Amino acid sequence: MRASGLNWQGLMEQLHQALPYAEVTDSSLTYFKYPARTVSLNLPVRMDNGEIRMFRGYRCVHSTARGPSMGGLRLKAGLNAHECEVLAAIMTLKAAVADLPLGGAKGGIDVDPATLSPHELEGVTRRYAAGLVELIGKQQDILAPDVGSDQQVMAWALDAYSEMVGETESGAVVGKPIPLGGSYGSKDARGRSAALVTQRVLENTGQTLERKPVAVYGYGEVGRKAARTLAEAGALVVAVSDAHGATYASGGLDLNALEDHRLKTGGLSGFGTAITPEELLELDVEVLMLAFDYGTINAGNAHAVRANYVVEATNRAVLPEAERFLKDQGVRVLPDLVASTGGLIVNYLEWVQDASNFFWTEEEILRAIDVRVNAAVNSVLAFMQERDVDMRTAAYAIALNRLTNATGMRGVYP
Repeated sequence: MRASGLNWQGLMEQLHQALPYAEVTDSSLTYFKYPARTVSLNLPVRMDNGEIRMFRGYRCVHSTARGPSMGGLRLKAGLNAHECEVLAAIMTLKAAVADLPLGGAKGGIDVDPATLSPHELEGVTRRYAAGLVELIGKQQDILAPDVGSDQQVMAWALDAYSEMVGETESGAVVGKPIPLGGSYGSKDARGRSAALVTQRVLENTGQTLERKPVAVYGYGEVGRKAARTLAEAGALVVAVSDAHGATYASGGLDLNALEDHRLKTGGLSGFGTAITPEELLELDVEVLMLAFDYGTINAGNAHAVRANYVVEATNRAVLPEAERFLKDQGVRVLPDLVASTGGLIVNYLEWVQDASNFFWTEEEILRAIDVRVNAAVNSVLAFMQERDVDMRTAAYAIALNRLTNATGMRGVYP
């Protein structure tokens, strides 16, 4: 599976579609158009063979108008500064839609983590955190997990940063293991929220998920939790895909058996009826859940989509040119600003717990996530109905209004 590109122009085009429905000033719009800062770093790391290899790292802070910035640490081959800037802006919008006191950021390292040994991965992670030591922190810019970075990577980042500043500052990094100040719900929040938003949107149209066929593109951590949550709500998960292929069962996949197979074999191959990931995107299903990376649905394949609902469980899974086509075909896109907000919410809750050094139970965390996800989707649905716009336009307008309020109250320094 390979994602297509994303660009700043497409983001701004969608933002401008929301302007007639938002109370935006010229000054607040100017702030949004220009990220606060983007830095690049050269990261020398001693490899296992003794050679020194130079890696390229990036960190973009888009906005701090509503609070310190927060965003992912991506470990991905081909990562560049432009990608980080677009995704950081999306994080700013997402935080505003969820009404969290945060701005948006994104960064990472141009590397495929699968090509590194654990020792090399630790080395490049520590170099990255150390290189940003003066720019990150619990009240400045908070590192969060993203593509290629798991709890162990975030633990290394926290340790490197803490060693540099001379004290353990847990709130500078989120997505950590629980013994290091992490939070319950961290692994499941994004997939769970994507499923809950899907369920709420269907309920808003008088439907349920009962016996509705669902396909999940990207059966990683997010996709697995989304599939499981949708199935618990009565949906038939008929197809899922990973980086190597896809499996299909018209009557619904046995997710328990599939998970046993995946753990034993390391993938989906050999389970059910084999199809290609591209064929999964073309299935006649009620819901197509996109949980891989940005650009899954693009101008080249949008015409083949037959789902009634397309859900962005990951940022920018549907590119603007594809969304225009889908909208004309009557396909409803549930945008990342709402559908994948659970990941940001649980990261925020971890940051809050670290700040107070008081930690909640798993039940309390899941309840808090659900409350905030439901509040976000309900506000977007209400705006949609009031102004007769699509879901993304409503989410953009709500975010822009909140950002305008923040920038207007803060003013311009000096």
